[in-house]
Amino acid sequence: MIDLICITCPRGCHLQVDENNNYEVTGNACPRGKVYGYNEVTNPQRVVTSTVRTNSKAEPRCPVKTNGTIPKGKMFDAMKLLDDIVLEVPIELGDIVVSNIFETGIDFVTCKKIDE
Repeated sequence: MIDLICITCPRGCHLQVDENNNYEVTGNACPRGKVYGYNEVTNPQRVVTSTVRTNSKAEPRCPVKTNGTIPKGKMFDAMKLLDDIVLEVPIELGDIVVSNIFETGIDFVTCKKIDE
């Protein structure tokens, strides 16, 4: 039995996932908890947030995030993709920084508009 705390809403249900019984999830107050518990044990996914350098003197770093979830085991490899990137201003909100990370269809996108 694996114990988890659901993070899909502020309620924070204490879940139990029985890996010996088809990953049956109990302790959830809503259907989202059942999905979260199953996915967290069988194929954990995460949204990744970070920053990248810019050529702006006023804003030397720009926040970025993935526009969806990627496999948890690929998080640090994904962040390494950002190491040598320097964005040139102007930067628009939602600009793609790295596309199709590890063939997942997920991109790193900018989270801030920077004009200069």
